[in-house]
Amino acid sequence: MRRPFMDTPDQLASLEGQQYLVLRPTAAVGTVYRDVQDAAVSRLGVPARRPHTGHVTLRGFYEPERREALTELIRSWAEQQAPIEVAAEAVDEFPVPWQILIVRLARSPSLVSAYSSLTAALDATDFRRIGELPLEDWTFHLSVLYGKTLDGAEWSRFAKAESRPFEPEPFERITEAELVWYQDGIERAEVLPLRG
Repeated sequence: MRRPFMDTPDQLASLEGQQYLVLRPTAAVGTVYRDVQDAAVSRLGVPARRPHTGHVTLRGFYEPERREALTELIRSWAEQQAPIEVAAEAVDEFPVPWQILIVRLARSPSLVSAYSSLTAALDATDFRRIGELPLEDWTFHLSVLYGKTLDGAEWSRFAKAESRPFEPEPFERITEAELVWYQDGIERAEVLPLRG
């Protein structure tokens, strides 16, 4: 059974009407992600919001009225997209004011190409994108936990202690993407094989 990415009522409510195109690591990168998250949550020692399942977000959207049209575009992109290679470089952070612990990914040629080809497909539309950055500014990552409720100094101490490189870098090849959307307090998803 498909494990949801977000599962608490407050997370689901905060995402209402949004859609995300994500990759779900399930092999070496997925394993190291779970290990990092379990250890970080244990060491933090206080409740913290976190994804229920590790994922690499390629894009976010706010298209509750045009979700079907968006889905058609994403299906077309997936038909032409080859499987994507991901490698975990390090445990890192997005510092204050974001305060997010992450597993940072290497900028593999297939991951960069996927982001670029998706940008090209989206640039021909007027779909509303959430939090999009140019490729050169984007950090490919999996969010481990959200520390926004922590004092900035406390967060900095915690994140510094958690940050480290992976040697060797866990690596896996992802053969499908998921278009996830949030509607009526429920996470829904369509799995899209990468066929290119």
